[in-house]
Amino acid sequence: MSETVFTGASRYVLDSELASIINISMALEMPLLLKGEPGTGKTMLAHAIAESLRMPLIVLNVKSSMKLIEALYQYDTLTRLNDSRFGDSKRDVSNIEEYIRMGKIGQAFTADVRTVLLIDEIDKADTDFQDDMLDVLDQMEFDIIEIDKTIRAKNRPVFIITSNAKKDLSDPFLGRCNFHHIAFPDPKMMRKIVAVHFPELDSELAEHAISMFYKLRELDAIEKKPATRELINWIRALKADPDFRPVKLSKGEVPFLGVLFKKSQDYQRALGFANRRKMF
Repeated sequence: MSETVFTGASRYVLDSELASIINISMALEMPLLLKGEPGTGKTMLAHAIAESLRMPLIVLNVKSSMKLIEALYQYDTLTRLNDSRFGDSKRDVSNIEEYIRMGKIGQAFTADVRTVLLIDEIDKADTDFQDDMLDVLDQMEFDIIEIDKTIRAKNRPVFIITSNAKKDLSDPFLGRCNFHHIAFPDPKMMRKIVAVHFPELDSELAEHAISMFYKLRELDAIEKKPATRELINWIRALKADPDFRPVKLSKGEVPFLGVLFKKSQDYQRALGFANRRKMF
């Protein structure tokens, strides 16, 4: 069992509750559904699990218009038609199987080794996609109707499913997953995260940057609050500026706001906040 126990990764700060639900999900062979606002590390967790367990990572980025069959396999009819018309292909056009390409779920099922399969932003998909997908994951097989062939998983993947909670998931879907909500890191946890990314960061810069970051997140009417990713990039920007001094943050100067805020209205509100602080 030691090879399937997740204890963390080099660049992912893990709390004990999250580690427990990951390992329980793997032991029970159940998908783990992760919810939380963007920037809480849901997607990066799948990367961390793959790194720690030395498994390949396969990522299915769910789109609103996606059909389940696209995640399973695709039959390339256009290429087969062109090959049959022009006759310059090395493939046997009479063999349909040569024109079947595996989708992301199909790739995870047919892989020779166990993989981590990240199904990212499942809440973008419709209810039928969600429920039918879990049927496939339960049965560990699907049919390719064009060639009357059943694809059975060689190894059961580790399933990580993320949701930004933009749309409710069906009760049957929720009932077949384990669940964990990843809260946005508090300042104490954020210091640990920053320390992982910047082990030799000046403590004064770290404290001033983290303090200002949380003040900016608390501004009223911000549509897209800066997340951990933005904080890490902002600290990189501050470190790269030879004229920057940490004390400037305490005096109201907030450089590189465009690294933290990506929407025009949010940027203007943050700029107004910074300008007001300079007046005192």
